[in-house]
Amino acid sequence: MSPILEVVALRKEFGGVRALDGVSFKVNQHQIKAIIGPNGAGKTTLFNIISGLYFPTSGLIKFENREITGLKPHLITKRGICRTFQNIQIFKNMTVLENVMVGRHCRTRCEFLSTLMKLKRARYEEESILAFSQKILSFVGLKDRAFESVSNLTIQEQKLLEIARALATEPKLLLLDEPAAGLSIRETECIAELISRIRERGITILLVEHDMNVVMEISDEVIVLNSGRVLAEGAPREIQNNKEVIAVYLGEG
Repeated sequence: MSPILEVVALRKEFGGVRALDGVSFKVNQHQIKAIIGPNGAGKTTLFNIISGLYFPTSGLIKFENREITGLKPHLITKRGICRTFQNIQIFKNMTVLENVMVGRHCRTRCEFLSTLMKLKRARYEEESILAFSQKILSFVGLKDRAFESVSNLTIQEQKLLEIARALATEPKLLLLDEPAAGLSIRETECIAELISRIRERGITILLVEHDMNVVMEISDEVIVLNSGRVLAEGAPREIQNNKEVIAVYLGEG
């Protein structure tokens, strides 16, 4: 089976600083693959390149055997890749439901004029967006908060909302950037359970996470980045017992 995502010799430089230095790996379909590493290892830079926010200095990215290197973010989303952010990015002047509907609009077909004139096909499409968005909110556990302002949500609920908005795009590959950051133990367990349920829907997941309990519990494979390079890659248990990885996290002593 061909990998759904292939990253080949990816490099990214900011001035004289090399954030990524020849990073290569593959992600198979329906897999949960985690990326770990110390602060400054290049994890978020990697996500920014895959999602089209940054252009790489060199290297390429293939998604479903088609190169997507350097495509605009909205085109990458249409191809089937969507992401969440380390710092939550939601529309705080909208309701919970409206946030999810915004994500769904990337799958709309009606042109602006049809929507403006409220033609029958545009009304039908808007109703479909509403129904689909409500189903997504139910899936992540926010159905009862649909018509509330985002400002009323807890941090955990905001993270769930961002995941819901990403799911509204119908991704084939979901990039999750530290979904458990800032959460309690119980909230983290809920996020981990949700990630597993997302995979059960046939969605492949690439995950950046610092919580090792989450990584070891739900990941099929783990990549370790250090100073912009792949230090190790393998099953969670292999990574857990890798002496080089232990040295990076805990020091040689």
